Amino acid sequence: MIRVVQGDVTSYAGSAIVNAANNHLILGAGVAGAIARKGGPSIQAECSRHGPIRVGEAALTGAGDLPCRWVIHAAAMGDEPASEHSIRDATRASMRLAAAHGIRDVAFPILGSGVAGFPLRRAAEVMVEAIRESSAPDAVQEIVLYGFTAGDAETIRQVVERTP
Repeated sequence: MIRVVQGDVTSYAGSAIVNAANNHLILGAGVAGAIARKGGPSIQAECSRHGPIRVGEAALTGAGDLPCRWVIHAAAMGDEPASEHSIRDATRASMRLAAAHGIRDVAFPILGSGVAGFPLRRAAEVMVEAIRESSAPDAVQEIVLYGFTAGDAETIRQVVERTP
């Protein structure tokens, strides 16, 4: 169900990717900035209609020019800093949103570990726990966790192998 890939999450050609979003749904830096640059202005336009949302929630938009169909904007930070609680809630909200829209495969960056500065390993542990505890494990059949660098991907692989 969970696999790890090294690279840029915006290259994922499956059903949906998750954006490491702020709760104002402003596509600025990091993953959100890459989504804005590669996906085009339609994604920000849709975000502006949805936002702001609360930290820990998620919103769904089209994917513009990206190779996937949807972007799930997981607000793990914004009006409050990224924390274990916000990362867990945003991951769960993303899983629920994917299941509700019939999304069978989704790719995640490690929420909170980029611009927000939360430690990568702990963020990955929180996310893997939240994914495995998801109330919709049969609805979303494939989860891909992206590590931008080879070192990040290796850390995430270790977490996936060790987290029950």
